[in-house]
Amino acid sequence: MNNANTTELPFIAHLIELRNRLLHIVLCIAFLALPLSMYANDIYALMAQPLMAHLPQNSSMIATNVTSPFMTPFKLSLVTAVFLSVPFILYQFWGFLAPALYKDERKAIFPLLLASTVLFYCGVAFAYFVVAPLALAFFTSAAPTGVAVMTDIEAYLDFVLTLFFAFGICFEVPIFTIVAVWSGFTTVESLIEKRPYVIVGAFIIGMFLTPPDVISQTLLALPMWLLFEVGLFFARLKMRPKKTNEIIIPTNAKKRRLKPKK
Repeated sequence: MNNANTTELPFIAHLIELRNRLLHIVLCIAFLALPLSMYANDIYALMAQPLMAHLPQNSSMIATNVTSPFMTPFKLSLVTAVFLSVPFILYQFWGFLAPALYKDERKAIFPLLLASTVLFYCGVAFAYFVVAPLALAFFTSAAPTGVAVMTDIEAYLDFVLTLFFAFGICFEVPIFTIVAVWSGFTTVESLIEKRPYVIVGAFIIGMFLTPPDVISQTLLALPMWLLFEVGLFFARLKMRPKKTNEIIIPTNAKKRRLKPKK
């Protein structure tokens, strides 16, 4: 019975810690979502600017469902709360993994946390300022003659949120690469050999994570490949150097026989 308790208690303790950290994340999102819901319409107007800039004159967005005028901005405010909670979510994630790391590995948690947050926001900003205007300009200009472009507000929100989170997550490629090398799961040399497969995989991921258009897929795949190269560069810099004070004994050295003293 004692052996069983000693093996089960650590597992239960990990589950309790995981539950507490998830609860903290939920409370943080709820704390931010409540005040943001008061400005839900203003937030949606800001989100709709890339589309409104390319709509024809005397054209506007529409709401096809009865509850869309209320639920869609409210949904955006909730997603915005999650977006703003990303640093806290990453902090809870790294905090949960910290006890399983060595002391020197724990020192790298804060730089990785900071880099993960910055890369996520860079990916979302890249999607909002670069990808979304290009894709929406193409879609609105490709409408057949006689077709009025009036996008549903709920469909547009799903479109831009898919772009934002796809680019935000895929911009974490350098972090994934560095962690994979540091943990010993793979090596820099192995990843360099698999570079062609990584490039093809980036385009496949872009095909599944972005809306079905070539512009969004290409604009996601190319940064993923470049960020993969950045991750390789920093992973190579952070490789542990070999100790120089080690004594190397050649295997083919002949053993000297010591003559006994008289």
